[in-house]
Amino acid sequence: MKYARFSALILFVALFTTLLFSDEGMWMPRQIPELKARLNSMGYKGDPKSFADLTGQPMGAVVSLGGCTASFVSAEGLIVTNHHCVTGGLQFNSTPNRNLMKDGYLAKTRAEELPNGPGSRVFVTTSVTEVTAAITGGIDAKATDRERYDLIDHRVKQRVAACEKGGQRCTVALYFDGLKYFEIAQLEIKDVRLVYSPADMIGRFGGETDNWRWPRHTGDWSFIRAYVGKDGKPAPFSKDNVPFHPKHWLKVSAEGIKPGDLVFVAGYPGRTQRHQTYSEVKETTEWRMPRAIRMAEEQLAILEQLAKQDKAIAIKVAGRLQGLNNGLTNQKGMLAGLVTGGSLAKKEAQERELQSWIAADPARQKKYGDVIPALRALQAEVEKTREQNGALLTLVSSSGYLGAAQSLYRLSVERAKADIDRDSGFQQRDWPRLRDGQDRLQRTMDSTADRALLRWALGHVAALPAGQRIQAVDKAAGLKPAMSKADAEKSIDAYLDRLYAGTRLADRDFRLGLLEKNTADLLATNDSFIVLAAALDPMEKTNREAMKNRAGAQSRYAPRYMEAMLAKSAGLVAPDANSTLRVTFGQVKGVDAQDGLYYKPQSTLAGIVKKHTGEGDFDAPKVQLDAIKALRSGRKTPYKDAALGDVPVNFLSTVDTTGGNSGSPTLNAKGELVGLLFDGTYESVASNFLFDPVTTRSIHVDARYMLWNMADVDGATNLLEEMSIKPASAH
Repeated sequence: MKYARFSALILFVALFTTLLFSDEGMWMPRQIPELKARLNSMGYKGDPKSFADLTGQPMGAVVSLGGCTASFVSAEGLIVTNHHCVTGGLQFNSTPNRNLMKDGYLAKTRAEELPNGPGSRVFVTTSVTEVTAAITGGIDAKATDRERYDLIDHRVKQRVAACEKGGQRCTVALYFDGLKYFEIAQLEIKDVRLVYSPADMIGRFGGETDNWRWPRHTGDWSFIRAYVGKDGKPAPFSKDNVPFHPKHWLKVSAEGIKPGDLVFVAGYPGRTQRHQTYSEVKETTEWRMPRAIRMAEEQLAILEQLAKQDKAIAIKVAGRLQGLNNGLTNQKGMLAGLVTGGSLAKKEAQERELQSWIAADPARQKKYGDVIPALRALQAEVEKTREQNGALLTLVSSSGYLGAAQSLYRLSVERAKADIDRDSGFQQRDWPRLRDGQDRLQRTMDSTADRALLRWALGHVAALPAGQRIQAVDKAAGLKPAMSKADAEKSIDAYLDRLYAGTRLADRDFRLGLLEKNTADLLATNDSFIVLAAALDPMEKTNREAMKNRAGAQSRYAPRYMEAMLAKSAGLVAPDANSTLRVTFGQVKGVDAQDGLYYKPQSTLAGIVKKHTGEGDFDAPKVQLDAIKALRSGRKTPYKDAALGDVPVNFLSTVDTTGGNSGSPTLNAKGELVGLLFDGTYESVASNFLFDPVTTRSIHVDARYMLWNMADVDGATNLLEEMSIKPASAH
């Protein structure tokens, strides 16, 4: 049976007879109406079809920032998201003498709103259309793996090009490992401005100490605004642009939530791996995650030391530090869940059950019997060169200079091809983004920090075994297998002296000028980092070709693996997260996190006072502590929770989320914004691989804490009035 015939069978309830009775599921909006019975059992009285209408309320108000989620909260293009999602904008506008990352920012007028930096975007999803038959239909079974890859890649690019003739940004995303394909059209707003962000020790209170932990007391919100040209169409930044007028925006509720309430989260979750094979998860557990943890810890040690020594460097590396710290805690928790939490063993048991189910029926054995062995073989092939490829990736990602050079060199090579033959990411549609990336790099580029990290990465390259060497680096830096550490460091330092003396890539105008050059002219600059990127490219090209061959093989086997899993299942199944719009729902609820420890579902201002030490991650601003004191002395506020006797700060819910959901609006049963999703608990992070309906919890900032701070701490009355929040202030 052809994959296209499973259109209704897989995504809708026709294949299934019962629903999952947990809160698992990052659901496609079109799947929500099929969950009506489950929602009704949780007390939902609305029409679930509203979540399937992407141009209606509330879904029309939910937007992507290209890594975080956000939502419109006024008719004037005002957008709310997480504080940590605007770090780049704060960093872009900061100097050692005006550190917005520390002090926060509030624009009292539209004229004071600041450009959020090159590459800032707001994406409004306008349509999602199934295109499975157009992408994978009619492929000759005798086609080679590479022929399959090239044909699918060509078809995807054709669909995207046709879709974008309408002036939107389009993608074709695969679901269920390629069993389904959907074309997604989005309005791309290019002028984004920073409006309001609280002080660092409100927006990031608790820092890395509390990261992924409960109880939390973090004010993780900020506001930006979308601007367009006077004709109402997306346009690059201009002082003449006007606020975008969305058709839909969310009402921010001052009434709040209580334990047991039903809540929805709509957003753009990044990636989950719940449908991966056991061999993939095993390799991640035994090699990728432990290595990622070591790499993060080593980089953090270098950057933290540099940040202590120089305020300017501290601003430059702040975003990287935050990302490394966040990822480190996440990876540690995920690894613990996979190993000691038993998720890896459960994944193995699931796959054994699937194999037994396939083997129990001759028809199933004929249809699916070759799939798992083939996928295991593909995974084994990847693992053969993982040390070499891991070191190469670390090398390029460690240095902004080398990363820029690699991107510029790849672009020069791809420019010579017909557009449809260019690799994704380097087509003409991508050139503005590549330019923005080179421009944006200026706010983080620092030669001292860059050299320190590249020196560290080269040390790992020098330590590679004989069969995994990166020959281009060995030749350039004078490295040899089994070289002593002291000799390797001496060669590396001498090479770094030459590298940084021979480059002009720190010059923004020079770097941007290279975007237009062909390969010969680019090499003629004789820039040392360009020369290194060119020397590395043959190896990277070999890796890219191998990846394309594997992807072709994956397109042959992975959809059938998913087909078997779905046919065996007994409920409507959500596809793995893939950075596309999803809806999840659950209840405000605490959890027995571990033996003898219960997490209450809400935290309050009292916890901020108790945690405040005046230093490190717990240095609440004096103006906020004074406002809390005034509240305790009798100042009235409409944002106090009667049952708690205090202003709520954060709350827990059972919704199913992951990275990319940061900033997602948390909605009550009426579709009103009652909070913002910003984190998960340490005990939950392994749910990316295997969802645990008992312990999984997500963390939200309560909208009432945001409104109280805006009214009584930061005086953001202009924004409260814009959102129709009354009374605007308790003063």
